[in-house]
Amino acid sequence: MSQVELADYANVSNVTVHRIETAQFAATIDVLLSLTKALQIPLHELVKVPGMEEAD
Repeated sequence: MSQVELADYANVSNVTVHRIETAQFAATIDVLLSLTKALQIPLHELVKVPGMEEAD
């Protein structure tokens, strides 16, 4: 899926998607939830915090 397609599915701008991917923008929870819905993944898969990985 391209950034433009993701932005369309999530109802956000493609600039927003680009800024999130390049760490130029801290997304709101509403934007994150829209992205997870568009990608059909749970929030924890989209937002990974260094040092907070699950134990194997």
